Amino acid sequence: MTTQERGATYTEVFASREFRVLFGSFTLLVAGDQVKMLALSALVYARTGSPGLSAAAYMVGFLPYIVGGTFLLSLADRLRPRALMIIGELLRMVTCLLLAFTGLPVWAMLVLVLATGLFSPVFGAARSALLPDLLPGDAFVLARSVLNVTAAGAQIGGLAAGGAILAFVGPEGALTVTAVLSLLAAAVLRYGLPDFPARNARDTGFPGADTKDGGPSGGGLPDENLSDGELSDTGIPGGGSLTEETGRADARTRADGGAVRETLRVNRALLTDPRVRGLLLAQWLPISLIVGAEAMMIPYLGNTAGFALAAASVGLAAGNFVIGRFVSPTGRERLTFPFAIVSGVPLLAFALQPGLAGAALIVMLATAASSACQLGLQRWFVDAVPEAVRGQAFGLAAAGMMTGQAVGGALAGAAAELTSPHTAIVLMGAATVLSSLALHRPLRTGGQPPA
Repeated sequence: MTTQERGATYTEVFASREFRVLFGSFTLLVAGDQVKMLALSALVYARTGSPGLSAAAYMVGFLPYIVGGTFLLSLADRLRPRALMIIGELLRMVTCLLLAFTGLPVWAMLVLVLATGLFSPVFGAARSALLPDLLPGDAFVLARSVLNVTAAGAQIGGLAAGGAILAFVGPEGALTVTAVLSLLAAAVLRYGLPDFPARNARDTGFPGADTKDGGPSGGGLPDENLSDGELSDTGIPGGGSLTEETGRADARTRADGGAVRETLRVNRALLTDPRVRGLLLAQWLPISLIVGAEAMMIPYLGNTAGFALAAASVGLAAGNFVIGRFVSPTGRERLTFPFAIVSGVPLLAFALQPGLAGAALIVMLATAASSACQLGLQRWFVDAVPEAVRGQAFGLAAAGMMTGQAVGGALAGAAAELTSPHTAIVLMGAATVLSSLALHRPLRTGGQPPA
């Protein structure tokens, strides 16, 4: 195995002080968000007695992604990443305190969560785009794997802790706990993470770093031989295919336009490039259909659905850990297409209407394969987009995934209304297989033309 093909190790990933800071703050964020949404749902239910409004309150935090992802993502490349992430934590802290102690009516609470959530894609994009700089090559993919495993664990732990906190201190106390966690995460970022410049403002590397040696922790920018503010002739570091307009635009040109105009322009350029569009669809479609099937667990299993949903989180963690740690980088990429197909196949077994244990096993296998497929796409996606707009590209991928999962749930719900919950799950599985076959090129080669 060549040096390039050698997989990174957890020791190498956690050797980066900057990654340890991102890891700690991310864990606090995910766990705090679970507590926050539980507390908000409980608070709305306590005031209204309405299960529908309570459920809406729990899901409202996911809705702003489509708006923020469409109009605001360029901020992830225009502003300093540390400042953006700190602002995100402080905004969440203030939101929780307002929800807990101001006595807002229910409609105002929901509007507040929606309005402040518009910037969530921007904060997440800043974090994701920083990872390839801190941990180049396969270390970046393993770092993504670590964060995915952490997200799954923190979601389960956050829900369990949130339930306990609600029982002891009530919704207002739980929101206060989330505010404290947000303040702690902001402090971790402020005093643990260097103040890197905005991505659009960088010349050839991080401040104080020699561009030939790379940035912090050995991470260099994608093409170190290019002149300041310039990308390769094709617009992609190392030779890609994104439009020349986006590839050649320098920091001064981008800074002259507004954030909304720039976000729309770059989103359009990303979506019209065949390679990037294919990789985005490969990240969006299969997993959205899998999540749509998971949305049917409650109508299919009733009060025991929580066990199957917990199994899905276990599958997410297991797929990321096993494939991220024990499969070589090239091996992951070779397995991306098979894993995409395999993620839909287990769901077809719902035609047999399995019980709780069978349903949990099926969902766990589907989620494990889906998460493994996602890992195989990561290096291709980094290579496909210009470094100067990497934050927006990662933000668009995340926003599309969140939106797609909501659409997947809606499609599964509509199918269940016309047929039955188990039939809807089977249809989601079949759609996963068909969409993976349709996306065979980006899933096989990352969208690169055959040699």
